[in-house]
Amino acid sequence: MSRLVSCFLLSLFLNIGAGNELFSTSQMPAGSPEARGAWLARQVEDRDTGKDMRAAMRMRLFDRQGRARERALTITALRGGAGRPVPSDRSLVRFSYPNDIKGTGFLVIEQAAADDERFLYLPSLGRVRRIAASESQESFVGSDFTYEDIGGREFENYTYRLIDDQTPWKAPDGTSRPAYTLESKSVDANARFPRVTSVILKDAWLVVRAEIRNKRDEIQKTYEARRAEKTGGYWTVLEMTMADALQRTRTELVIEKVEYDVGLTPEDVSRRELERGIR
Repeated sequence: MSRLVSCFLLSLFLNIGAGNELFSTSQMPAGSPEARGAWLARQVEDRDTGKDMRAAMRMRLFDRQGRARERALTITALRGGAGRPVPSDRSLVRFSYPNDIKGTGFLVIEQAAADDERFLYLPSLGRVRRIAASESQESFVGSDFTYEDIGGREFENYTYRLIDDQTPWKAPDGTSRPAYTLESKSVDANARFPRVTSVILKDAWLVVRAEIRNKRDEIQKTYEARRAEKTGGYWTVLEMTMADALQRTRTELVIEKVEYDVGLTPEDVSRRELERGIR
């Protein structure tokens, strides 16, 4: 299966940046809102993001009293496909701070003809466990992001519809950029978050805002890109937040350093590398 890497962090991890190419609105094909939405979602998935990526990040988790906990993590990602070292995309997240989460790792290996493989290593358990598909919308290590946010969505598990192609995105600094608004609906009737509305930059295929609705069709969570810049030739979201209106919590992520095309190998993003945290 192919994967739509987040309609947000999905700007983040595996497809953390958008490529150098700029695309004009004239490329949007004619057709129904559904056909145009599926085309747009495919552009987000297929945009050029380099051969690989390594990033150092800070995560801040705010509880409903506004108290913050800070974490440090690294992300390595390897792009798959024809002529590449691996057939499909891979990403590995590893926490290094604080001590109670140090060593925790999360590995995603995309599968061409099956569900993606997701593995979590928790130091408290001392072993690796597989994350089942039914857990994909659960909280990722206590943050406001889910495993699906981090590991990406299966493209075929959603239907798409273009909602708007005229309203620009207003960045936190007050500037505006042309954008599309895309609706994604889960085909799973039991999905915890069945509908997402995403704002996608026209010139970068970068998701800069997403409203995530729960089963009651309430906007429960909101993703927002706080700062997006070109880094190493790729548009990259350098600061972002995910807020949960019902829980009254939020998670902030800041990229402190990011490198593209660094020459990673399959072993750098593998089950063996994940299990290194055990020894």
